Amino acid sequence: MLEAVRALTAEYDMLPRGGKVLCAVSGGVDSMCLLHLLHTLSAEGGFTLAAAHYHHGMRGADADADAERVAGWCAGHGIPCAVERGDVYAEATRLGLGVEETGRLLRYDFLRRTAAELGCGRIATAHNADDNLETLLLHLVRGAGLHGLAGIPPRRGEIVRPLLTVSRADIAAYAAEHGVPYGEDSTNSDERYARNRIRRQVVPVLRQLNPRLTESAAETMGYLRSDNDYLNARAAEACRAARWAEDDLVIEAAVIAGLPAAIAPRAVRRMLEMLGDGDTNCTAAHLKSVVELARGEDPSAVVYLPGGKLAQRVYKELLFTTRADPLPPFDPAPLKLDGETAAGDTPWRFACRPAVCPPEGAGGPGRLYLARDALGEGAVIRPRRTGDQIALPRRGGTKTVKKLFIDEKVPRRERERIPVLADRAGVIAVAGFGADQSRLARPGEPAWELIIWKTE
Repeated sequence: MLEAVRALTAEYDMLPRGGKVLCAVSGGVDSMCLLHLLHTLSAEGGFTLAAAHYHHGMRGADADADAERVAGWCAGHGIPCAVERGDVYAEATRLGLGVEETGRLLRYDFLRRTAAELGCGRIATAHNADDNLETLLLHLVRGAGLHGLAGIPPRRGEIVRPLLTVSRADIAAYAAEHGVPYGEDSTNSDERYARNRIRRQVVPVLRQLNPRLTESAAETMGYLRSDNDYLNARAAEACRAARWAEDDLVIEAAVIAGLPAAIAPRAVRRMLEMLGDGDTNCTAAHLKSVVELARGEDPSAVVYLPGGKLAQRVYKELLFTTRADPLPPFDPAPLKLDGETAAGDTPWRFACRPAVCPPEGAGGPGRLYLARDALGEGAVIRPRRTGDQIALPRRGGTKTVKKLFIDEKVPRRERERIPVLADRAGVIAVAGFGADQSRLARPGEPAWELIIWKTE
């Protein structure tokens, strides 16, 4: 198992020497083994490890035990660990989405925010070879092209999957050999979920026909992934003709219309990925509808897409945009220098108190140490304003808050609800992203400890 992980992580540059890796840990056997394995490899690999656990607020005492297990193991091994709790059921109702989809959206949002705050260039998840097999079968049942049949990619941007070539049986054996503690998720046996029915009913039958089913499927997905990557690269080349119009994407309809049938839907998917968070949740039928929009003659036709997105024909152009109205801004509030301040009616809270800046890296997500002269009377928590700028550490210079939100894929409708801490001199910090580097204290200096978090 260790050699398989070494080979895959080297091939896809998952664990860069001198870098920092955030391990997503649910508390189950897969993620706890991944955490243990990365901790083992960190010394020889020359990378730093941190962990993150998202409590979905769904499984009662079992979920509480998972959070305690992860935090306790990390504390015992000197690994920084961020834990955040959400309410998936309530958020699913608010968004009008399924519970599984909402949980994934909230979890990855938490992981990306935490990685940014801790300076992690990679986010490692514990998807394994059997997960990949189940994903292939689910896509096959539901209908999919190469994009779906290629399975889970070993790496997508900063998201890496070191265990993707390792079977579930090998992971269990590793846990037993090394005494890795873990919890059992009772929902894994709930056959109301399609994946569990595939796992418990379909895969055993297929494995009787081919004992090497997992390995054979992985090899097939590798071939399909190579073909898929080539076609996606051709589609990405076509999308270079697109331009930004504020937060929307525009491309000549003829560009999409003139592409071959194997590439045109991929170009549409790429446009939607550029517009959103990299995950379109679109079916082949959605993509085909947008291609037909580009090839049609109606100068103002519209195709409505999942996630609040839409594609609209505007004469000779295609406009990719969102259709949800922005949430209203909140009322500004002065920051209490020694106490807690609510950011209006948003779930964000700020706590401030005098402190001494600890050694670099000793703080946690959402915990900032500002120079004493960086805060004073007049600091206010407010929505963003036109012209707001911030220079975040390790982000390569100053950019506008608007551009920061666009680059970090913050949904447009939510941008007025993300608090900005500012004074007359400009932006001090942005909730979920950090402080301007010019406002930070140095280790050992008197400081203001600023903790920014979201309530449930």
